[in-house]
Amino acid sequence: MARIVVVTSGKGGVGKTTTSAAFGAGLALKGYRTVVVDFDIGLRNLDLIMGCERRVVYDFINVIHGEAKLNQALIKTKQLDNLYILPASQTRDKDSLTEEGVMLVLEELKKSFDYIICDSPAGIERGAHFAMYFADEAIIVTNPEVSSVRDSDRILGILASKSMRAERNMDPVQEHLLIARYSPKRVIDGDMLKFDDVQELLDVPFLGAIPESDSVLLASNRGVPVILDNKTDAAEAYMDAVSRFLGEEVPHRFLQHHRKGFFGRLFGS
Repeated sequence: MARIVVVTSGKGGVGKTTTSAAFGAGLALKGYRTVVVDFDIGLRNLDLIMGCERRVVYDFINVIHGEAKLNQALIKTKQLDNLYILPASQTRDKDSLTEEGVMLVLEELKKSFDYIICDSPAGIERGAHFAMYFADEAIIVTNPEVSSVRDSDRILGILASKSMRAERNMDPVQEHLLIARYSPKRVIDGDMLKFDDVQELLDVPFLGAIPESDSVLLASNRGVPVILDNKTDAAEAYMDAVSRFLGEEVPHRFLQHHRKGFFGRLFGS
């Protein structure tokens, strides 16, 4: 049965779209037929990160308004045959989303996909509400700093009270915590919260921490989900997180700062 997974956070710029693309690609690598849906109406970026920007003809809003069929708007990624994107509109506003329209599109996607990843915009307005409302599971993306954690806590409250599952007294949305842009050295220096402090504050099962890395920006600029750049720590961390999301037992990595020895400092290795 298809699962709807929202990637969300109260704060902008924490890494939601990067995570949506990475998780979509990771699930596809695991053999699951996956689609990533961009809910950021008017400010789409998912198509850029997934390298599909020049292939967008129809979008999510066109489908909702009956201006195009779903299979006309879906774009298969070039990297993986079982990974698709449903782009957002760049010219409409968020009022173009309707509950009935979103529900019908998601129900149609369920017929063809194992996982539907909903890339939520920042904040708690209309686009974010619909991205969260129909979710079976939620990946809460936060950065290890106080304002980001506080905003994530607000999102957890919304998932617990205003999702469809909450309103219909169904099993609650399954929540998962992912910490992005984590630097163990900056934690030691007192510039970041420690991962277990973030987990304790939010009280959500921990998927893992994605290390702060230039590779994330480089992958985004190339239009490739960072998880496919498998020579980097960020790619490995995302793949670990996807495996944990699927219930696999994977040791946590990238949480401790390893000081270089004398020869490492001397030779830069």
